[in-house]
Amino acid sequence: MAFFRRTSLTACLMAAVCTITPMAAEIGPGVSSLSPGDTYAEYQWGLENDGSLQLVEIRSRFANGGSAYDAPADGPHSGLPIPTGPGDYEVLTTNAAAGVDIDIAPAWELYDASQTNRDVVVAVIDTGVDILHPDLRNSIWTNDGEIPGDGIDNDGNGYVDDYFGWDFFYNDPSVFSMGSEEDTHGTHVAGTIAAGRNNGGVAGITGSEHVKIMVLKALGTSQGVGSPEDVVAAIHYAEANGASICNLSFCSNVYSQELADTIQNSSMLFVVAAGNGDESGTGVDIDSVPTYPASLPFDNVITVSNLMFDGNLASSSNYGALSADIAVPGSYIVSTIPGGYGFLSGTSMAAPMVTGAAALLYSYRPDYSLADVRNAILGSARQMDTLTGKVSSGGMLDVGAAFLWTKPEA
Repeated sequence: MAFFRRTSLTACLMAAVCTITPMAAEIGPGVSSLSPGDTYAEYQWGLENDGSLQLVEIRSRFANGGSAYDAPADGPHSGLPIPTGPGDYEVLTTNAAAGVDIDIAPAWELYDASQTNRDVVVAVIDTGVDILHPDLRNSIWTNDGEIPGDGIDNDGNGYVDDYFGWDFFYNDPSVFSMGSEEDTHGTHVAGTIAAGRNNGGVAGITGSEHVKIMVLKALGTSQGVGSPEDVVAAIHYAEANGASICNLSFCSNVYSQELADTIQNSSMLFVVAAGNGDESGTGVDIDSVPTYPASLPFDNVITVSNLMFDGNLASSSNYGALSADIAVPGSYIVSTIPGGYGFLSGTSMAAPMVTGAAALLYSYRPDYSLADVRNAILGSARQMDTLTGKVSSGGMLDVGAAFLWTKPEA
């Protein structure tokens, strides 16, 4: 049995969940006006980036040279001592390039003014999600055909009490493990997609009014592993229960024919993480060294690489001129975690940016098919020299441009 490992928890800051502490506004990414009702909006550089963010990386020159970490300058991890141990260290500084963001503001302006936005269900097949989180509790899909907690399969779909979705890893209706860090990854993904806007905390791309997250837990344990069989079952559940877009922030080096067939034959749009490199953490070309489902060559898949705020791919991000489709901010992303907020990094954090954009656009344009949404996102990608030959679109996500994309005449 092949197992998937989620793509990003081992790549986050300090290899752990990092809870945000206050930071002076003048040294943040300068986005405090983007979503003023959200406490941590100023840290969401992926939504808007004015070029003021700086990252200081302190690294050992030797593999056994003690600990190493990445720390945003003057940010939540500033003031940490230089690692101790044998060897010496190098200090690298990365400065943000203004405008390396997903250009969400004009899309929000159009979306908020529209009176025809349709409801959209997004399946998050991942670890569980904190459905009680104040930024997510209004964003969670519920199964109206089920009466929660009565021990009866009210809607006859084969799942008892699946009111909030289903846990395919443990085979029960509990989609969140209270008091455990096991569901950090899925909670972070869900927040990027659909955390409520202007209600404190972070700003999700779609907000919570028209887009709902269907929580389908298929990865478990602290390592975030799962089987293709559970993912396949989750995909079938998602489609049968009204989901139209599916976020898959995990990968495997092992090919599953059943999973490939299930994705190819699905009517849903899948947004997939490209993966976070080889055993050394160095990004690989997934055209030559495929990873799955990222390398599946299907028209209903968008594979996402991780873009740093200076306009270059993160060194750990996988890429591929054919297999990867678009690059998106995925490093030092702040979002919801169980009981709070935290930074995580990786292609797992980049994928939900596209998922959120796709759901927002699909809601805004009820005349669009999911194929139209995919074409709009890739066809409007902002071209960047640093991405030529790295992703098939040659660019990064631009949600504002996607909202203005014109569908070619038949």
